[in-house]
Amino acid sequence: MTSPHTFHIPVMGTAFTADSPLKVAHYGINTVIALADDVLLERLRKYYSVVYNLSYQEIKNDSKDYRADRITSYLNMVNKIAAAKFDEFTSATKEKFQEVKKYFMMLPDSSDIKQEFNAFIANSFSFEDLSIWLKDNLSQGSIDVNIMTKVDKKNYFKKEELPSEYNDAHAGLRGYAKSDLSSSVIFSAGMNPKLYGYIAQFDDFFPDENGYIRKKIILKVSDYRSAVIQSRFLAKKGLWISEYRIESGLNCGGHAFATNGYLIGPILAEFRDRRQELVDSTFAVCKLALEMNGRIIPNEKLSVKITAQGGVATAEEHSFLIDHYNLDTVGWGTPFLLVPEATTVDKATREQLQEAKEKDLYLSNISPLGVPFNTLKNSSKDIEKFQKIAEGKPGSPCPRKFLALNNEYGTEGVCTASRLFQKNKIQEQGISEQIIEKTCLCMGLAATAVINYGVDTRESKGVSICPGPNMAYFSKELSLSEMADHIYNDVKEVVRSDRPNMFVNELGMYLKYLSEKIEEHKDHWDRASEKKLNAFADNMNEGINYYKAMFNSIGDTFIDAKESVTDSLNDAVERMQEMGEEISILIAQNKK
Repeated sequence: MTSPHTFHIPVMGTAFTADSPLKVAHYGINTVIALADDVLLERLRKYYSVVYNLSYQEIKNDSKDYRADRITSYLNMVNKIAAAKFDEFTSATKEKFQEVKKYFMMLPDSSDIKQEFNAFIANSFSFEDLSIWLKDNLSQGSIDVNIMTKVDKKNYFKKEELPSEYNDAHAGLRGYAKSDLSSSVIFSAGMNPKLYGYIAQFDDFFPDENGYIRKKIILKVSDYRSAVIQSRFLAKKGLWISEYRIESGLNCGGHAFATNGYLIGPILAEFRDRRQELVDSTFAVCKLALEMNGRIIPNEKLSVKITAQGGVATAEEHSFLIDHYNLDTVGWGTPFLLVPEATTVDKATREQLQEAKEKDLYLSNISPLGVPFNTLKNSSKDIEKFQKIAEGKPGSPCPRKFLALNNEYGTEGVCTASRLFQKNKIQEQGISEQIIEKTCLCMGLAATAVINYGVDTRESKGVSICPGPNMAYFSKELSLSEMADHIYNDVKEVVRSDRPNMFVNELGMYLKYLSEKIEEHKDHWDRASEKKLNAFADNMNEGINYYKAMFNSIGDTFIDAKESVTDSLNDAVERMQEMGEEISILIAQNKK
């Protein structure tokens, strides 16, 4: 069965959704666990084993495959607990009836299953009959996992480099593949050919004759071209992409992978208009690969979902995305950081998020990956970092080494946020913001769970958090029911009334981003500068024209925002003309 909801909760950081399935899966809500931090997952397994009276034996880091083993054990535990909670939930009794009603109250009014339930309980019924009906009609939320493909550090055992299948992302994939879950793995951050090739070693990723795939693949992509390239690469190995998860390049939480000026609206339109073309062309390649490798060929074409996430904040936007672009679900990430029933955020950080305004949320350079990172100013991790810098000891200890991907100071790699790296760099170049701004995300993104669950450790408890810019418009803690009601019905005073439309908001971010890129190229002009800036500007202009046409064609949708949208688009045209002139002057100057 598929989820009865039209929203999903995307992955957030390493800790914020690490145990979300245990909180909301029995309500039919799909969630995502990050597989980056096996230490965190092992600690959570220990914690929840006590809570649910399960046997626990620590998996120590004294074997070659401890990382995969920890991930498998954690996922199996989550699956077991979530299934038990769902089974208990659907074994309806008088005592559980309010919980059952809560499940259906959180569904949209248009839901067929909600209407059937209301009709069922409108007549006299027995709890035995209700339980049978629930078990036949309800579905548990999917327990999906996320792997950042490029975070694939080499590993060593007794100072000997291990084969590539022991790399971090490979081990994460193996840990998921060996688990009991029937769900999806989401690959984000671009293509890793070696990792993608490794998937074919596991039978669960291939379809049976009815098209059922026990472990599905979801690609998080920022544009159609990327989806085509990656899906064809995997299809040549007989591997099918069951979902394309489109994320705004800038209006999202965590790492921001900006497009080359492509805006979310035109990207979604291309997926909508070329969806069948994508399915047909990819299936032809996949079918041939399955045949050549002697694997089962499904009787019919395999299904595909198209979903999107990044910056949505109102029921009107949610419905528009689904109806106008034929999406299957919409991801709501950042707002759920204010829902303790769904995510893990310590009290102090959640209060900071509630108070945060636009100036407090920014696209930073703090990530050791060298990718822009959406974050919150003056988080407790920031304060800890500033204190160390003031004491003349910049950088952090590096016990996890998940982001130790730089090879300048050691064959096993170092992290650019580490004390070792920053000390050496400062000795070579002198202190600079570029060196000391990097933050230890391994510890920072896990610290909130350490605080919430009372983990006994001497490690840093400074919290890094990665909300999207959308957090500026949400300012109060919400219950799960209130959040679901807002997603489907727009609850008053949940979102600031002056919040820009999601499309306009992202457009503003790209205008600022292009302006910054022009400044960068002024100082570092090269052969590719002209082509890059012109292509970016052309794509932006096409996107603005698309929005002008779109907003003129959608009738009363967004009627309250029409005037401000029109003004914003006109302003964007003027700003693009000004930046176009800047680009032309730069090109002329550098041709002399």
